[in-house]
Amino acid sequence: MKVVDCFEERPVLSFEIFPPRANASEKALDRFYNCLETLAKLQPAYISVTYGAGGGDNKSGTLDLCRYIKEKYDIEAVAHIPGINFTHESVKQYLDQLQAAHVDNILALRGDLPKDGVIKGDFKYASDLVTEIKQLGDFNIIGACYPDVHPEAKDSLTDIQNLKIKVDAGVSQLITQLFFENEHFYQFLDRCDLANIKIPIQAGIMPVINERQIKRMATMNGVGLPQKFLKMMAHYQDNPVAMRDAGTAYAVDQIVDLLSEGVDGVHLYTMDNPVVTQRICSAIETLI
Repeated sequence: MKVVDCFEERPVLSFEIFPPRANASEKALDRFYNCLETLAKLQPAYISVTYGAGGGDNKSGTLDLCRYIKEKYDIEAVAHIPGINFTHESVKQYLDQLQAAHVDNILALRGDLPKDGVIKGDFKYASDLVTEIKQLGDFNIIGACYPDVHPEAKDSLTDIQNLKIKVDAGVSQLITQLFFENEHFYQFLDRCDLANIKIPIQAGIMPVINERQIKRMATMNGVGLPQKFLKMMAHYQDNPVAMRDAGTAYAVDQIVDLLSEGVDGVHLYTMDNPVVTQRICSAIETLI
């Protein structure tokens, strides 16, 4: 099933998870699969499976987990594909494997640049990867987008022009990068409308669990941190439980506002944390 069809009944709720490392301990694996069991019971429309942050390579882990999610839970899985990790030949091989596993949905990304900044794969831009996938198989292709503007874009106009190129190449739905100011998301939707980008756009929400982690990700992705958010993190930085609870409440407030504005859907970056994800889903269950 192509998950773009889920948007016939909006809003759509979906999750992102990280597959375990190849050398994960038995304890870590048990913890992960217990987390996945909990997330599956929340009945998301689909679960997206990451590939490897910072240029890491984990294609077998992503493929195996996508297959597992579909077979065990009957939930659609989305495989992340970062173009900088692939050549024309290897992406064809991987697409054949995904097709054999009945994984119909792909999140096509450029991927995080390696520390040396050198792209070793054949796809410099996500739009190049989208074009390739479109030619090689009948997949539902999802793209990423940036309400706070892509950190490498000169300005918001350039960013939306590049996004339009990617959409026209064959993207059928979009998921935003994390953001903490809803107004930035609404302004982004206005820019998409002006650029005639008319496909479903899910708001990507990441609950705050760890102050250092969030600040690092925000810096890496050019995400603005509002004063209200910074004050919350500063106030609870020495109390992990309070930080988790405050971060959960902040995410719920964001989602309630988004849903009241008629958002197409919400994509939760779960960070493999079932407790926080459960709490958020419980708080919004009557709104979805």
